[in-house]
Amino acid sequence: MKIGFSLPQAGGVAWQAPRVAGYAREVERLGADSLWVIDRLLSPVDPAIGHNGGERFPDEFRAVLDPFVLLGVAAAATERVLIGSNVLNAPWYPPAVLGRALTTLDVLSGGRLVAGFGVGWSPEEFEAVNVPMAERGSRLDETLDVLDRLWTADPAEYRGEHWTLPATRAALKPVRRPPVYLAAFAPASMRRVARRADGWLPALVLPRAADVRTAVTEPWAVIRRMAAEAGRDPDGLDVVLRIYPTVRSGTVVDEVAGLIGRVEAESEVRHVLVDLMYLADDVDRMLDLAAGVLSRVRGPRG
Repeated sequence: MKIGFSLPQAGGVAWQAPRVAGYAREVERLGADSLWVIDRLLSPVDPAIGHNGGERFPDEFRAVLDPFVLLGVAAAATERVLIGSNVLNAPWYPPAVLGRALTTLDVLSGGRLVAGFGVGWSPEEFEAVNVPMAERGSRLDETLDVLDRLWTADPAEYRGEHWTLPATRAALKPVRRPPVYLAAFAPASMRRVARRADGWLPALVLPRAADVRTAVTEPWAVIRRMAAEAGRDPDGLDVVLRIYPTVRSGTVVDEVAGLIGRVEAESEVRHVLVDLMYLADDVDRMLDLAAGVLSRVRGPRG
């Protein structure tokens, strides 16, 4: 099982940004396989839609560092781990700007970028970027089209309903075409994964983690079936599961390790991301938690 962790990005650790590079190096040294960012633009005072079914946004979202900058720092500070987004809200960004940033990150990291996208869900954030929320799905589809052009063609050109890429010289390419993973829970989003993506990004929340079969195994089977129906090889698709522990307790490391064991036994998932955002206000605490999870799952390092 590959095990990754979130970078220090949100909440109290946002004020410890100068320690991000050291954190990334140490987590890599501990044996982690990947490092990840989220994409949160606002923490609305009176949100129209709360986070994860609640009425408000978590306090951690009141301070969030830029995901692209953090991935750049992590890329420069490490040599082996994958660096990824889970997720970037792709409809917010002009695809040409997004493509430049992602290509830079892949080149900077030597081909270690995993591009994870979502459509976004907060009305206030869409208002802040002046993008109609109702267009988010179609804008994501066009963004995937533009990125494909920029990463495979020179000159590259695209003209769609929402985005235009005038014919442009596009000599700088990623080291390898970054795999694109999509967060998807609704049927239309799952079909997009099946038709267009390299992988799926599901999530489980602790302590109220749903049954692995219901939350991961069964939807994954549906996505694989949809991929076959679309003429794609289901075995060519991958999955990275995000685990968010949300309650600080003395047993949280054991709970995370136990869930990882269940996931490995009950699903085809072989790569998990442990999001430490809600568990630590200090980078040292994040490192302790990451070391604890790795030790519980894999045993002490020799």
